[in-house]
Amino acid sequence: MTTIEQTTLTGEHTDLLEALGKHRFFLRFTVQGLTDEQAALTPTASALSLGGLIKHVTRAESGWYDFVVGGAEAHSGQDIEGHLSSFRMEPGETLAGLLADYEAVAARTDELIASGVDLGQSRPLPEAPWFPPNTRWSIRRVLTHVIAETAQHAGHADIIRETIDGQKSMG
Repeated sequence: MTTIEQTTLTGEHTDLLEALGKHRFFLRFTVQGLTDEQAALTPTASALSLGGLIKHVTRAESGWYDFVVGGAEAHSGQDIEGHLSSFRMEPGETLAGLLADYEAVAARTDELIASGVDLGQSRPLPEAPWFPPNTRWSIRRVLTHVIAETAQHAGHADIIRETIDGQKSMG
């Protein structure tokens, strides 16, 4: 891939970066101070763990980045087993390692947005049971989806963390 040049940002690009950064912060804040064992716990009725949520959001954001720069065939979303395993913190995985992976993916996405990429540019979505056939998403739509998914999972993380030790991200 070619190097993306930094531009001075205003308007929509800045708004998208700030919104995504805010929700990433809440997700990362929620896991601070946890051990790997705590991050792997599934203390609620769901099978979600804090480490698994970090891993899933990383995989999802990476897949959407790949879609934006490489098209539908580059998106990893069609791999259902990969999708399901992305919610699990596997033996040998560490919270620090998962957070480092997340930071690397976030930096790559931020660099793309900061380049001033044309947010109206669109691509056909990959074939998957959860996408209507012959649908296209703009880069803007992809980024709003990543922001929404990050925010949703930050909320899940807050509930799980409160269940583990009573700590809340907000309130």
